[in-house]
Amino acid sequence: MGTLDRVIRLAAVAAVIGAYGLGLIGGTLALVLGAVAAVLLLTSLTATCPAYMPFGLSTRRRRR
Repeated sequence: MGTLDRVIRLAAVAAVIGAYGLGLIGGTLALVLGAVAAVLLLTSLTATCPAYMPFGLSTRRRRR
């Protein structure tokens, strides 16, 4: 997983946390977005995305 991909995922996690902290989301929506944020955080920290694997996708820069 490339750096930009990881940064975008972490920004999405921060947005969900911020929205919850400000009370903009709650209830079921907060639970669903929280679960999505947890997956995004985990994939960003491990620098791998299982959804990319079956398709052979990679967002890492290729070395020349």
